[in-house]
Amino acid sequence: MAADPAERRVTVTGPPRRSRRTSGYYRPRTEIDEQTTLGHTYVRSLMRSQLRVALVVFAVLVLLVGPLPLVFAAAPEARRLEWLVLGFCLYAPLILLARSYVRRAERNEEDFVRLVEDRWDR
Repeated sequence: MAADPAERRVTVTGPPRRSRRTSGYYRPRTEIDEQTTLGHTYVRSLMRSQLRVALVVFAVLVLLVGPLPLVFAAAPEARRLEWLVLGFCLYAPLILLARSYVRRAERNEEDFVRLVEDRWDR
C-alpha cells in the first residue's frame, strides 16, 4: 500500500550547531574566529613579531649592501674587485640572510599556532 502524501514526514537538515562548552577555559581559536578584542590582540602580536623579523633582516641587508657604492667609489680602478664582490661574495650572505628570515618567520607562525591550538582538549 502506498503511504498517504499528507502523512509523509519531511526531514529538514542543516549544518550542525556547535554548543559552547561551559567549562572554565577559553578557546583562543574561537576568539580569533569571532574577531573579539582578545582574538585581535593575538593576531596583532603575530603581525608585530613578523614585522620585527622583517625589519631586522632589512637592517642587516642595508648594512651589507648599502656601503658597497662607497667602497667601489673609493677604488675606481679596481673593476675586477667590483665584479668579484657583486658576482660571488654577495650571494652567500644574501642566501643565508633569506634562509634565516624564512626560518624565523616560520618559527613565529609555529609559536602562534601552538598558542592558539587547543592541545589540552585532546
